[in-house]
Amino acid sequence: MTPGHRITVEPSDRPVRVVHGGQVLAESDRALVLRETGCPARYYIPPQDVRLDLLTPSATHTYCPFKGTASYWSLPDAADLVWAYPEPEPDVAAIRDHLCFYEVEVR
Repeated sequence: MTPGHRITVEPSDRPVRVVHGGQVLAESDRALVLRETGCPARYYIPPQDVRLDLLTPSATHTYCPFKGTASYWSLPDAADLVWAYPEPEPDVAAIRDHLCFYEVEVR
């Protein structure tokens, strides 16, 4: 870990919901919240709580030295809207295969 850089992962204490274009894409009371220095809190949702049937795998992959390599999924009108870390770094292993969205409603 880089000095001064910190990542924590813990269960969210509130339910989360993801809506895009009026359609619910995910709803969960089992999300994990990842807090990382210099970044907004991100909610990682178990795949069982996501409408995977609406998502199309993308060719996009990005690398983060703290989390690992991310894979992305798209909607017809929103490229790379969703990402996950299939093999995350050990410090954030809890987010393995959980999906994250840019816009999440926390209730």
